[in-house]
Amino acid sequence: MDTKKMDYTILKDEIAIPYELAMGPTWTRFFEGFKQERIYATRCPKCKRVLVPARSYCPRCFVETDEWLEVSQEGTIVCWALTEYEYFAIPIKPPYIGALIKLDGTDTNFLHLVGGIDLSDPEYVRKTIKNGMKVRAVWNPEKKGTIMDIKYFEPMK
Repeated sequence: MDTKKMDYTILKDEIAIPYELAMGPTWTRFFEGFKQERIYATRCPKCKRVLVPARSYCPRCFVETDEWLEVSQEGTIVCWALTEYEYFAIPIKPPYIGALIKLDGTDTNFLHLVGGIDLSDPEYVRKTIKNGMKVRAVWNPEKKGTIMDIKYFEPMK
């Protein structure tokens, strides 16, 4: 049989896999803060770095972090990317901007969305969004204790 000339059938379908994830005490406390529109961090007792998202240990010093503090909802874009096509399991439809944001008073970058501007024109986005731009959190009205409780970070005027 000559397989070079054979037509092949392609089966397309979607699979949903239900799952449960135990977030543990650190992420539970971190996301519970979102329900009150607060962003919490942990501070390393050794190097004093402020870590967002909160972590149970310092990834630099490998020591437990048990000091909690509320941090600013404002920060600076470190880097960003405009995405115009859909990926599996992304919680929003494109276009969207994903950015690393360094919240004021913290020492790590926080990955989230940038919004509040027209994303339909990539050239406009490129001229508007810049590394070093100040942004602030915009909260979803309905809170579930998840990362999407922060709707996005919007550019500050």
